[in-house]
Formats: sequence, structure tokens, C-alpha cells
Amino acid sequence: MDLKALNQLAGAALQSGDLARAEAAIGQLEAARPGHPQVLYLRGVLRIQQGRSAEAIALLEAALRIGPDNVSVLLHLGNALQALGRFEEAVARYDAALKRKPDSADALNNRGNALIALKQQDAALASFDAALKIAPQHALAWYNRGSLLEAMGQHEDAIAAFDRALAILPDHAEALSNKGSALIELDQHGLALACFDRAIALKPDNPSFRMNRASALWLMDDFGGALAEYERVRALAPDFPRAFGRIALAALYECDWARMREIGKEMPARVRAGELGLDPWTVTAYGGGNDLLQACARTVMREAAPEPQPPLWKGEAYGHDRIRLAYVSADFRAHAVGFQLVELLERHDRSRFELIAISSFPSDDSAVRARIIAACDQFHDTGSVSDRAVAEQMRALEVDIAVDLSGHTHGTRIGAFEWRPAPVQANWLGYPGTSGAREMDFIIGDAIVTPSAHQPFYDETILPLPGSFFPLDSSRVMGPAPTRAEAGLPPDGFVFCCFNRNWKITPAVFDIWLRLLRAVPASVLWLRAYRPGADAALKRYARDQGVDSARLILAERAPLDVHLGRHALADLFLDTLPYGAHATAADALWTGLPVLTRTGETFAGRVGASLLSAAGLPELITQSAEEYEATALALARDPARLKALREKLAAARATAALFDMTGFSRRLEAAYEAMLKRKT
Repeated sequence: MDLKALNQLAGAALQSGDLARAEAAIGQLEAARPGHPQVLYLRGVLRIQQGRSAEAIALLEAALRIGPDNVSVLLHLGNALQALGRFEEAVARYDAALKRKPDSADALNNRGNALIALKQQDAALASFDAALKIAPQHALAWYNRGSLLEAMGQHEDAIAAFDRALAILPDHAEALSNKGSALIELDQHGLALACFDRAIALKPDNPSFRMNRASALWLMDDFGGALAEYERVRALAPDFPRAFGRIALAALYECDWARMREIGKEMPARVRAGELGLDPWTVTAYGGGNDLLQACARTVMREAAPEPQPPLWKGEAYGHDRIRLAYVSADFRAHAVGFQLVELLERHDRSRFELIAISSFPSDDSAVRARIIAACDQFHDTGSVSDRAVAEQMRALEVDIAVDLSGHTHGTRIGAFEWRPAPVQANWLGYPGTSGAREMDFIIGDAIVTPSAHQPFYDETILPLPGSFFPLDSSRVMGPAPTRAEAGLPPDGFVFCCFNRNWKITPAVFDIWLRLLRAVPASVLWLRAYRPGADAALKRYARDQGVDSARLILAERAPLDVHLGRHALADLFLDTLPYGAHATAADALWTGLPVLTRTGETFAGRVGASLLSAAGLPELITQSAEEYEATALALARDPARLKALREKLAAARATAALFDMTGFSRRLEAAYEAMLKRKT
């Protein structure tokens, strides 16, 4: 075979990915023309495809010394440098190629990818646009443009770019998957699922596509389907990033207790190893202790900010007439935190405090959000900007005290605090535990949820409030009680209830509840309807334990006033552990329903005890499973004692610290002033 034919054969083999055939053809060329720049070039391209980029660079640089104006060599040299993470050098090689051939769409496209790695998004977008102006049918440039726009939060424009790529290459699996991810951001979960299904049909063994499909199922409340998909990911790639954490969470939401037992055995070692994808409140729900929660929180924060960031506040004294107090949250809406916080904001002493709200979640146009906005001097929507931008905004506002209300929950902006935008930074309310952040000064708790003995497990200084750390809205309207029939309850019999989310229910707690049902004839257990899989799992477990599943009554979602009103039909609220009732326990106490709790090890398992103490009902705080069960049974068998507790709780509405929001506001404000004094 002549040299021209060998050259063509090698090029075709490289293009098709037949690396063995390419190696053979290049070997024959090299034997005939050792050291020829074309041979060096071909072998360099081969080494790139083999993942041996360092060798490729040496070969391509040798070819370039012979033919310095060879655009193809410059282009592939840039590719090899990019593969090794040498992005600035890669851009320089692409620029050299473009100087010689300005209309090289491939060079512009690859240059755009390198600029993305250098976090030069605007320049990268311009590079892709230039490539597409030259070559409108360049499918990869459309795909890369879409991926960049998706990363920039421009989801609709990203989808349009992916559609252009797919019009040219209908079987581009990555474009289909990324389009699905953009559709998820636009809450078009069904369309996203269809995209993931098409991508998986093309590449069934791609774990990333299956992770994305699981996310769509999750958002469609199909936790069982998501769990099965996550397990497929793990089968394909046992160490796939974040898969274990997602499996743990899906099993929790599905009340798949058998799988949770196996997951629980692995979790401590994975947390201590710093595995990404595990969040602290999932670890809490699996029974992780304070040391494990601290380790997990630190891992999450180190991922958000691997290195200490230069502080935006550098010790300046502001000297404002009023303390500028910024609350940062994703939950200024019809959410438990929004309902808890709103009256506090309305009762803050505005002669001493200027209130600023920094919101990181879109408006839900709810009445509570409108109240929050009206209660603040300033309300800022941050949208999809970076944590750094949120921090810069707080610094520009000269915030004196910044309070994070989200912690490690959805929509959090806790990463912004690592840039130290304010003299005083505090963690409160939204997440029950240490933030693990380097720059968080205080955590606001109380003597029960954050006892001084737990200080070693908090990266913040514990600042306990007198009474409870927990505010509530005492102005809420409680609707009229429905009839038992309207609520789906039988006409007679004792009603045990728990309106916690089902993922807080553990086998140990549920076994106690089922024993109570067996011991109290005609009693029922009134739970919150959550998701079909979890609801069915609880009923199935009850049947397996010999309890008629019809005695588990599921309360459907209802407006807040209706939900509060139906508490009147319950006799006793039973708390969960290790993750106890928080807002649900406060709701019950507000409506006059006694709550029975057990003090846990961690913050999340001690909130019920804090609320009951502040409500003046410490006799409903138990310290062991045996005491908890015995107390519940005794109360169910003693209507007079339960009636006395109800009367005591009703009287406490006028006197107890839990229900005194004016007093709570003054105590919290005193804590803020103490923080400021200690830090400035």
C-alpha cells in the first residue's frame, strides 16, 4: 500500500475510533518515513484518543517545530493540553491556530471549552457564537453552547441550543440528557424524563444519564422509581459520585426500612471519609450522632468553599443609627420557617433594628410572604446569582448581623457566609445543627437543644436563648374542627396522631405505636399522607405485625387553617426519634393538643422537649423508649389526666414563654446585641 493510502487509512481509522487499525497504519508510515511531521501528528492524535495526552504533547510539539504553521497540529496540541488541565496554554494554542486560520470553527469551539474551565463564561459564549457563525451546522458547538447556558442558569436558551444540536445529530445522547436537566430546572419533569429515556436508550450503561432520570422521578414524587434507578447507577458504577447519598435519601422517603438498615451500616464510615452527596439532615434521620453530623456538615461546607475565602468585611466600624439585621433564607414563603418567623419580624423593635431580608427562592405569592415583605425595611430577591454575589450584596448593604435561616436545606445560601460579609454571622432556626462553616460565629439555641456539654460538636459558639429557641406565629387563624367522619376518622375511639413527615418514622418508633394500638382497643393512629410508596409501606408493615392497616388513618394535605382546626379531633400527638417534630409539634401545642416526646441526642431530637418546656408541660418529656411507651399508654387509659393536661396547655397560651412573641422578640434582640458586643 502506498504512503498516501496509508495516510488516508490512518486518518479514517482515527476518525472512526478504530485505534488498533490506526496504530498499525501509523506504524507502517513511520517505518517508511521516520520523524516525518505528518507521522508525528497522526501518532499524537492517536495518543490523545488513547488518553495518553502527555505523550501526545511531545509528539505534536515535535511536529510543530518542523511545520509551525500547521493548524491541525496546533488544534490537537490545544486539545491535549486541555485534557491535562493546562487550559491557559490550550487557549494560546487555539489562538495560534485561529491566527493562521480565522475561520476554524473547531478551534473556536474547543477554545470555548477551555475558557469555561477558566471560568470565563462570557468569553466562552462569544467563542461558541463565533464558531456557529462560521459553521451553523456545527452540532458540537451548539451542544457546548447549550451546556454553558445551562450552567449560567439560562435554561430556555440552553434548551434551544440543544434542540439545534439534536436537529443535526438526533442521536446525540449527551445533548438529550442535558436538555432534560434544563427542563427539570423549568419544572417540566415529564418532558425531562422523556429526554433521559431517549438518552438511556442510546447509551444504557451511562450512569450519569440514569442519575438524571432518577432526579426526574424524584421530582415527580416517585421515590420508589428513583430508588430503583439509583441502584442501577450503583450497579454500573459502584463509586459513582453522590449515588450513595441519593440512595440513602430515597430509601428514607420511601420508608424502605430493610434497605435503610443496610445503608445505615455503611453510613458512618462514608461520612468520616468525607464522601460527597451526604447531607447532615439525612445523617440525622439515620441516627447519626453529634460527632458524625459535625463531620458531615464540614464536608458539605468544604465542598462549597474548599479554601478559606478573603473576607469582605475587614473590621470596619459602621456606626449605624440602628443595627442592620439581615435574615437570609430560601423560605420566605408558605413554608414552616416562613410561618414561624413572620410575627417575630413584625414585633422586632424597629427603633433599634433595621430589618433586611435576603431571599433565595422564587415568590409563591402567598399571604405569609406578603407579610414578611411588609415587615422588613428591605427585601431582596437574589435569584440564581452566586454565593459570592450574595455575600457582596450583604457587604454593600453594610449588614451588622447576618443570620442564616436555611443551613443545609434546599435553596440555602450558607456558602455566602464563608466570604465573611458581616461582622456577626449566626446560624438559626432552619437547620437543627452545626453549619460546619468556618465563618459562622454563633448558633442560636437554648439550654435543651444546645446544652453547653454539646459545644465541642458545634463549629459556632452556642448562644442559648432563655426559654426556647423556637418562634411561632401566634396570630394564625385556626379553622373550625371538622367532624370525625369528615376527617376520615371512626366515630369513636382514642386518636393517637403524628403529623410529621413519614421519613421521620423509624421501625423502633412505629413498633411502639403499633403496640399502643394493640393495647388500646378501638384506637387509631392518625398520620400525614405523604407519598404512595411510603404510605403503603407503613400499612404493609402494620399488617405484617398483626395490626389492621385500616387503623392507620392518613390525613391529606390541607390549608393551614383547616389543618390546625383538625387537631381538635386528636387525643395525643406522638413525637418521633431520632428526628423529632419541630413545626408540627409547635402547631399541635398551639391548637391545644398535648405532645408526648422523648429527648434525643442531637438538636433534631430535642426540639420537642424544648417546646414542651417553654409551654410549661415538662411532664410530657420522657427520657427512654420504655418511659415514652408507658406514658402514652397511661394517658390513653386516663381521660381525666389527659383532660387536665389540655386545660393546663390552654391556660399556658396566656402565660407560657412559647406563646409570648413579644417577649421572645426582646430576648432574641438582647442576644443579637450581645453577639455584636462580643465580636466588634
